Amino acid sequence: MTRTNIDLGDVTPHNIKQLKRLNTVVFPVFYNDKFYIDVLEAGELAKLAYYNDIVVGAVCCRVDTSENMRRLYIMTLGCLYPYRRLGIGTVMVNHILNYVENDGNFDSIFLHVQVNNDGAIKFYKKFGFEIVETKEQYYKRIEPADAHVLQKTLKKKSFNENFTKAYNTHVNGTDKNQNYNKIKT
Repeated sequence: MTRTNIDLGDVTPHNIKQLKRLNTVVFPVFYNDKFYIDVLEAGELAKLAYYNDIVVGAVCCRVDTSENMRRLYIMTLGCLYPYRRLGIGTVMVNHILNYVENDGNFDSIFLHVQVNNDGAIKFYKKFGFEIVETKEQYYKRIEPADAHVLQKTLKKKSFNENFTKAYNTHVNGTDKNQNYNKIKT
């Protein structure tokens, strides 16, 4: 039995060409140089996915502050076809879900999916995403040109939860609620 290993790694100037190549193979749309410049500055919001030390996928996100909300936009999340259904996409989505949970100040996560991409729609629905809108003629050079907007609405952490986590991390390097009563009293 072969043991498999799925890891996420940073996108850097040294591996950005791997991300570009991956995106041209996985997605039917072209991403310009500005996209890749922004990705290099995205930190935890842009990751390459490795399967047994081979780059096979990537996730790239950005913070969107439109409509008086703070939302996380998944610009791309994809995996090479032979490596799909091995848990790699799940690792990438869980990374994003953990990021927004730890931040605690996002209203939602959203993305666009081509209307005929039933596999992607089903995949995101497993994580609580819902179709909230359909944008006609969203894509310029591909058919069908329409896209669904999928969104997962989040519960923001209360001030007390954020304060407790920050306090516990500062005091003893943990964010567990074990010291909550010490703060209250």
